Amino acid sequence: MNTCVAFARMNGLGNEILVVDMRGRDGSVAPAAARALAADPATRFDQIMAVHDARSDESDYRIEILNSDGSEAEACGNGTRCVVQALAAETGRKSFSFDTRAGRVSALELEDGRISVDMGIPAFRWDQIPLSEEFADTRAIELQAGPIDAPILHSPSVVSMGNPHAIFWVDKDIWDYDLARLGPMLEQHPIFPNRANITIARPRDANTIEIRTWERGAGLTRACGSAACAVAVSAARTGRAGRSSTIIVPGGPLALEWRDDDHVIMTGPAEWEWAGRLDPSSGDWQRLEEPV
Repeated sequence: MNTCVAFARMNGLGNEILVVDMRGRDGSVAPAAARALAADPATRFDQIMAVHDARSDESDYRIEILNSDGSEAEACGNGTRCVVQALAAETGRKSFSFDTRAGRVSALELEDGRISVDMGIPAFRWDQIPLSEEFADTRAIELQAGPIDAPILHSPSVVSMGNPHAIFWVDKDIWDYDLARLGPMLEQHPIFPNRANITIARPRDANTIEIRTWERGAGLTRACGSAACAVAVSAARTGRAGRSSTIIVPGGPLALEWRDDDHVIMTGPAEWEWAGRLDPSSGDWQRLEEPV
């Protein structure tokens, strides 16, 4: 398997991640390879984080992000934490900067082992998210699922965290909603020209919010870091929480801070599971007994 590269299977609060080492070589993980890996129960993932050499001296590395359907994503907070943990273990460094499709992302491994990621500045203007039609106020747009006179979900807050998000606020238990059915329909609604991540959110108290997310290009997930960021800033914009909050995803809690400089800081854990080697063109892989 001379064409193979090292990878690590990791997770961020249950968000299954493959960190693939593409440093020192040209090319990318092929979409067909990503789909093959996603179809294999042993390597099923939510996102691939392919780590490449930086293209300039202004960042440490470049990350390409692939969803399980082979499409490319702009941002992945949980995946970034996994990358940082892997690189910190390899290099002994604590802080890193990455170029992504969403822009430059910086991250820091803390003394307690958690990782803080600067997810950047959210965008709220309709054409920045983007939406296919203009809305003056994106704290709640006209969109619903279900009967017109009794919608199941309606009036989401919409925001871009480098990728588009729609947050539907609910009063009932978030598990009462069939997100596996509603998520695909809303993800591909014509109002979202680039599709969207769909989140159901319920405030528990003044600064704690419980969420579930249908992730664009990946489906139901135990954790979506950029969705947690989108919920945190949307909660602050709509008076449901302050600028510091705890977002509870099915995999556990994330600490969010929307700083005064408008940058969103997400802090949470990452977990290494096992390592292997794979062919980035085909998706053929083998597991190794020791970390790589």
